[in-house]
Amino acid sequence: MKRVRNMILGLTLSLMFILSSCGTPTPEVVTVVVTATNSPATEAPVAQPTVPLAPINLGGPQGGETIKWIDGSVLVYIPTGSFTMGYGGDAPIHSISLDAYWIQQTKVTNRMYDQCVRAGGCTSPTQELGGPVFTNPSFASNPVVGVTWDQAQAYCSWMQGGLPTEAQWEKAARGANGNTYPWGEAEPTCGLLNFGNCYGRTTNVNTYEDGKSPFGLYDMTGNVFEWVFDWYDEAYYTTSPTANPTGPLTGKYRGVRGSSFETEDIQVLPAIRRYNEPTDAGRATGFRCVVQNPQPFAPYCQLTAHIPVNQVESATSCEMPEGVVVNQYCQNGDGYGVAQISFGSTWEESGTRIQCEENIDGGIRSLTCKGPRGIESTNEVIVCNPACTNQPDVSSLNAFCDAGYTLDPGTGKCTYTPILAQPGAGGCPLGYVTIQRGGVQVCAAGPAPDNSCPIGLYFDDLAGMCVSPNGETNAPFGIDDSVLAGQTYAGCVNGYAYNENFQCCQAAVGAVPPSCAPGFIFDDSIAACVPVQEEALGGTGCIAVRINTVKCVQLEDKVCAPIKEENRCVANLQCKWNEKADACDPRVKP
Repeated sequence: MKRVRNMILGLTLSLMFILSSCGTPTPEVVTVVVTATNSPATEAPVAQPTVPLAPINLGGPQGGETIKWIDGSVLVYIPTGSFTMGYGGDAPIHSISLDAYWIQQTKVTNRMYDQCVRAGGCTSPTQELGGPVFTNPSFASNPVVGVTWDQAQAYCSWMQGGLPTEAQWEKAARGANGNTYPWGEAEPTCGLLNFGNCYGRTTNVNTYEDGKSPFGLYDMTGNVFEWVFDWYDEAYYTTSPTANPTGPLTGKYRGVRGSSFETEDIQVLPAIRRYNEPTDAGRATGFRCVVQNPQPFAPYCQLTAHIPVNQVESATSCEMPEGVVVNQYCQNGDGYGVAQISFGSTWEESGTRIQCEENIDGGIRSLTCKGPRGIESTNEVIVCNPACTNQPDVSSLNAFCDAGYTLDPGTGKCTYTPILAQPGAGGCPLGYVTIQRGGVQVCAAGPAPDNSCPIGLYFDDLAGMCVSPNGETNAPFGIDDSVLAGQTYAGCVNGYAYNENFQCCQAAVGAVPPSCAPGFIFDDSIAACVPVQEEALGGTGCIAVRINTVKCVQLEDKVCAPIKEENRCVANLQCKWNEKADACDPRVKP
């Protein structure tokens, strides 16, 4: 027995000597393949307590701070404080104080809504006959429309949020100082928003960079209307609380804010209140969501690589085509306008209210365009030099994945492969930062080449790392620590199951993880999501020819004309108020 004990002791000492000579190994990144299952969504497992980590001081998010979110959107931080709300009529000017919240930077897109449908959290929108199909990749970054109030709220609940209140929506649109328009005081133009049939249909949700609100939100007027949380009551502002108003307890109509691609310029003020039946699913009504207190959800097991948009450059020079209006007339009750354009150029009607035909006569190329019947109207035709492009050149840029993911350059897939917290011999890998924690150096998730943090995190300047907005600094994003993951992650959204071995959320059969961000499209040639511009909106090498058509016949209006009050007129999504005539007119022809 004594001899056996001596042999065990000798083997133990030898093993200790061998291990001590090896030093600290550099963490090895191993690519894993996750197989989808039919398992339902789960909460993160309950783990055994671990040794508390040294606390980290945080500066907290600042106004306009952004985070990528679990549905593929970007959330913007709106800080606590007061703002000026209202403009008159059923929206008297008053001061409101709101607690801090996060709101989506763009309207919910077709791609984002499709993810919810595939995950089982949403039902398909109502499709207008002849309209774009919401699953069509060509319209992936356009706002989803054809959804009822309940469908919009269901989506927001699925992504762990809710529809914004009227007050939350208006503060995000106008800023703390109550701008007249999201961008300031300048009059609306087709370069600031999609309205007045500048384009004739919905556009990418992040097209109008110059039209953003003070907090950096897109499309807070124009493109499509948006559902809000509140029941509508035209007298509510006179009785609403001065802090965090949420609307009446009950009602017949739900509130609608914003304006659409058809709205005339005098109706695009973001302070205008509107309403609609909650069961209506209009072709020009979408929504965005708020998240009051974002929680640290577990990472997805797989994402898609992106090109860093902050490093993209577009072409800046090109020969412009020519276009000039030469005539207008009436024929058989319809108004017509005629424009001459350059040979070799391409053209497209900007909207559905004008229809053009091309003619070549006597060496002159012209367009004869018929306007909407029964009203005077000015519409645009976009004329472009086809040798030019407004698409960005990404040929010299490299795709990237967030911290914690390994890129497969052949497919553009990013697979979650967390690393050990201890820095290797060469320090922390790309995408991570080295921080001091309790006197020990450790790796933590840092910003990507586009300066964004992994999903659900923002970069805290004081901490020097990416952290969750709820202040949880122990969530091990990109770090291999199953115990901490079990203690800190808030689980997965419906349609995804937490995989304890890989410490991430894997999609159930039929569900898909977030794909390209709004304004991006997957490019097979470089296997990554690349930014894309609205081709037909023009840009480099394009001009807008404004063609006016006159009113040639009087049509009877049975919808708007009977409305005599301005506030009820502008609240009707089909109508606009005519200040000069003191009457309610239709937004589009009857």
